[in-house]
Amino acid sequence: MRTKWWKWLTMAILVYVVIGGFLFQVPRLPILNETIRVLHFHVPMWFGMLFLFLASVVHAIKYLSSGKLENDIMSSQLAVVGVVFGILGMLTGMFWATFTWGEPWSNDPKQNASAIGLLIYFAYFILRGSIQDEQQKAKISAVYNVFAFAALIPLLFILPRMTDSLHPGNGGNPGFNAYDLDSNLRKVFYTAVIGWSLLGFWIATIKIRYKLLSEKMDD
Repeated sequence: MRTKWWKWLTMAILVYVVIGGFLFQVPRLPILNETIRVLHFHVPMWFGMLFLFLASVVHAIKYLSSGKLENDIMSSQLAVVGVVFGILGMLTGMFWATFTWGEPWSNDPKQNASAIGLLIYFAYFILRGSIQDEQQKAKISAVYNVFAFAALIPLLFILPRMTDSLHPGNGGNPGFNAYDLDSNLRKVFYTAVIGWSLLGFWIATIKIRYKLLSEKMDD
């Protein structure tokens, strides 16, 4: 079976990211030391999560305008993969926090806001599972999806900046790119954002195709 070019590109990028992320030179910063390498996994996975959630809400809006169940399936499966990437991003962030803050979870505003954001999307799947009628499930889920994404933006990018936070880029702490995202980190980091995002959409396309086939077989 012929693999599309962007899938080969995804594999090549991720091989480069894994090799570069673990073996390329990184800035020798106090406390961070080698843990700065998690930047190539933690942040890009969250970028991938946001892109997947954005695509999910776009298909939710398309469903509301067209009423096609295919758009609902695409929206829900993109959200599933987005949550998985969010969990992976949170776990890698907790690993980093263990070495830099002394514990994996310190109730930092950014951590709490991220957890709330994921809980909002967990509620999205609970809502879908509680409704039997397919059209009603799709319509209510689509509306909820729009508000879930709208709530995620201030949770991640606005509220943490309004209070003290240990997280880089929040509460007066400069972000990595402001003082130590050197050329070696950039060579891997920006590529990682593309690679992990493409992987997320690749997984989503597989889940969407499987779900569509399942729906056809049920019919």
